[in-house]
Amino acid sequence: MHRLDVHLVSQVNNITRAKTEASVQNQNAAANSTNFRDILGSKMPVQFSKHAALRLDARNISLTTDQMERVAEGIGKADDKGIRDSLVLVDDVALLVNIKSRTVITAMSQESDNVFSNIDGAVIV
Repeated sequence: MHRLDVHLVSQVNNITRAKTEASVQNQNAAANSTNFRDILGSKMPVQFSKHAALRLDARNISLTTDQMERVAEGIGKADDKGIRDSLVLVDDVALLVNIKSRTVITAMSQESDNVFSNIDGAVIV
């Protein structure tokens, strides 16, 4: 081989190596962003609409830290299934939740006879 050919082969090898390293970095970044999204989704707080807060207060319903964690877990499961508006049942409390915004729309005790409409899924946690 000529010196010029050796130099060109060396440059091609360097370019190929750089592309391979960039590809590996992109794959690692994609994996990390998925993990970050999962972690963020599971750690995002559950919000309560004004209406839901009033209903919880009027019906003397309070949620423990454990129950709130289970509600957040249920929201994550509903989101994984593509549910938009869900009934989340935790112990004796029924919550209607907008999954995308992670917002409880209303809340009630399961002890009374209730009808739930405008939901496309239910999660029991």
